[in-house]
Amino acid sequence: MFTHIPNPIFFLRFFDKAAVISDLPLDNSSCQSSWRICTVTQVEELKILIRLLPIWATGVFFAAAISQMHTTFIQQGTVMNTKIGSLSIPPASLYSFEVICVTLWVLLMNKVIVPATRTFFTSGAELTQLQRIGIGRFLMIFAMAMAALLEAKRLESVQHGNPLSIVWQLPQYFVIAGAECFVIIAQLEFFHGQAPDSMKSMLTAFALLTTALGNYLSSAIITLIAGLTREWQSPGWIPDDLNEGHLDYFYWCLTAISFVNFIVYVYFASKYRLKKIVIDG
Repeated sequence: MFTHIPNPIFFLRFFDKAAVISDLPLDNSSCQSSWRICTVTQVEELKILIRLLPIWATGVFFAAAISQMHTTFIQQGTVMNTKIGSLSIPPASLYSFEVICVTLWVLLMNKVIVPATRTFFTSGAELTQLQRIGIGRFLMIFAMAMAALLEAKRLESVQHGNPLSIVWQLPQYFVIAGAECFVIIAQLEFFHGQAPDSMKSMLTAFALLTTALGNYLSSAIITLIAGLTREWQSPGWIPDDLNEGHLDYFYWCLTAISFVNFIVYVYFASKYRLKKIVIDG
């Protein structure tokens, strides 16, 4: 037996009652109070905000995964062979490689991906903002899986006394750069375009807030997993000496979180109703 799942938009009709004048006798002052009755515009703006919240929430989990570039990726790099010839590569400096990769992804998108989508779609349309955000969410799954596989390989190489080169981290930085390229710009454009006219600046900042909250969420996840696994079996998955832990298990957890986050995003994005723009004249 299959249970029908109602469209989330159906529940938003409840807020229409805020713009309905009650049959109860009200004086002029109470009629003018926004706590008694709202305009249709105010109700529709509230609906837009509520519809944006699930998509915004998935951005927080995406940001938690992408923040690994500044935390666990660097830790992973410090226990790898940082020598390339006569040069010693600081693990934190690989972030500059990610920035270069973002530029390459932008060129790839403009010169290859966008023209290809125009050819693929019979209408000549490009990828929508929601589709681009979804691709970025999907790429993050691969980035975390690549980090997990690399860490498992690194632990194996340490046991054989032959530490892996830090160069092996470059592919996961490249994939994360692609995820960032697809998501960050499209997310800002989407929130700015869908925001009510009176809240465009606020919702643009709200979209950027996902980065800050994602960093806090990442810290919370790391602290929780490190603490729990330390209780199960010392020294846990993320000890001070990563050679004694299982950072790969942590990355697999992030892979699972990113996968669930992607599924949740696809559901709400498929149900999202774009704001209608009426042009006067």
